[in-house]
Amino acid sequence: MRINSITMLGVTLLATIALVLPAVAQAWPTRPIKIIAPFAPGGTADTLGRLVAIRLTEALKQSVIVENRTGAGGFIGSDLVAKAAPDGYTLVVSGIASHVLAPEMSKAPFDPVRDFTHIALLGGPPTAFIVNPNVPVKNLAEFIALARAKLGELSYGSPGNGTHGHLVAELLKLTTRIDITHVPYKGASMALADIIAGHVSAGAFTLTTAGTQVRAGKARALASTGAKRLVDYPDLPTFAELGYPALTAITWFSLSGPAGMPPDVVNQLNAEVRRALVHPETREKTKIEGIEPNDMDPQQFLEFMRAEIVRWAPVIKAANVKGG
Repeated sequence: MRINSITMLGVTLLATIALVLPAVAQAWPTRPIKIIAPFAPGGTADTLGRLVAIRLTEALKQSVIVENRTGAGGFIGSDLVAKAAPDGYTLVVSGIASHVLAPEMSKAPFDPVRDFTHIALLGGPPTAFIVNPNVPVKNLAEFIALARAKLGELSYGSPGNGTHGHLVAELLKLTTRIDITHVPYKGASMALADIIAGHVSAGAFTLTTAGTQVRAGKARALASTGAKRLVDYPDLPTFAELGYPALTAITWFSLSGPAGMPPDVVNQLNAEVRRALVHPETREKTKIEGIEPNDMDPQQFLEFMRAEIVRWAPVIKAANVKGG
């Protein structure tokens, strides 16, 4: 009889534990969540992080705060998250710069895939290839023909070695087999100023950066790396429709956490982020930059990131870009 009582007690305890464990798992989040933005305030990474944080705060009923931890091309903030507890309370605005390009150019303190749980793609703006209006071309075909006729004489500016604008222009060179000389600057504004002044012929920038000058006629946009034409630039063709689908690309950002996060937390965050990106107030701000929502689940996003690493590695190698 005593054995039966002990047995019944054990069964009761197991049943209680079975009921309690799911309840504990479902309790997330029980405290504020921190999103590290590894780049400077005001940039696209920071802006997207804050827009998503607003919606997550509403959906999860917990404060979601964004903290800027800048430096080393995004490595400092990203490494901080890679070493954090995988409990869903410390996340990072990851992206092509910090998790694809920079690790290919210099030794990162983390593995960009293995050391993270990649949760959701936030999206990003496409890049436009622009020229000084005095360059005697009206479209991309004419620019390519001019570059071939003036082998090595044309130049292009970028925000710096290894930036997305630099590598988009290098991919254009590889795809079209033209030779234009790279002139790196310490920031997009300096590069754009020299294009407008005619010191360099061309460059690749987001229209968030170059749009004002394009609309004012101080620069001419020839093609966009977007998947489709931008609403605010209906006359600007995409590289894809001009016959160069390999040049479809965005300067994308994403949300990631430490490796080993609970799958239910990852799936919940992914669903809420996707809802946040189509929220009318979010869309009002992101569509200005040509940022389109996506519908990737965590596995699809991980596959996308791996494909981006494979895609850009040979471009970086061909351009012989080395980090610090």
